[in-house]
Amino acid sequence: MDSAQILKHVDHTLLGSSASWDEIKKLCLEAIKWKTASVCIPPSYVKKVFEEFGNQLVICTVIGFPLGYSSLSAKTEEIKKAISEGCSEFDMVINIGDVKNRNFDKITDEIAKLKDAVGDKILKVIIETCYLTENEKIQLCNCVTEAGADYIKTSTGFGTAGATLEDILLFKKHIGPDVKMKAAGGIRTKQDMVAFLEAGCERLGTSSAIKILQGEDALNY
Repeated sequence: MDSAQILKHVDHTLLGSSASWDEIKKLCLEAIKWKTASVCIPPSYVKKVFEEFGNQLVICTVIGFPLGYSSLSAKTEEIKKAISEGCSEFDMVINIGDVKNRNFDKITDEIAKLKDAVGDKILKVIIETCYLTENEKIQLCNCVTEAGADYIKTSTGFGTAGATLEDILLFKKHIGPDVKMKAAGGIRTKQDMVAFLEAGCERLGTSSAIKILQGEDALNY
């Protein structure tokens, strides 16, 4: 798998709280140059990125990030505002407390309502695997499937651990046929990227894919 093929699956990401406009702009220019799937940026930068770059790239942002315990109404308003500012992909965080309380119907309902708010745009559901048991992960595969979300995603990158191949293979067994997979957090080598893609991931969330691939002299444009 060559670098161009890999980068088509990468959400080129910068979500740190101290990210400056210069850093976000650099991220966007890299995404345009190397044709990544999207840029994943804080909601506060969506409008400026769309004004600067328009339809040259796909803008993704995060909802209820990174802890997931904001209210459904707050998450819904975040989505509506981001859509009005030019965003077309959304990575939402579920309420982990609801998981621990086994309120899976509530989780399904929240995801379904947020998918309604997103409409024909893409909704990715972050379940933050590092905090979950295997049974909870399986239950959440069912929630994401029943709610009609587009993707299940492993991690925020702000938890205690990131994506693992074991979790992706578990997802693959339990998600419905219309749900895609995104691995994020701790993806640090080309081998990691290839392994996740070969395991069935459609997207990878990482801030370092371009740097990694350039370091291996893999980009021959």
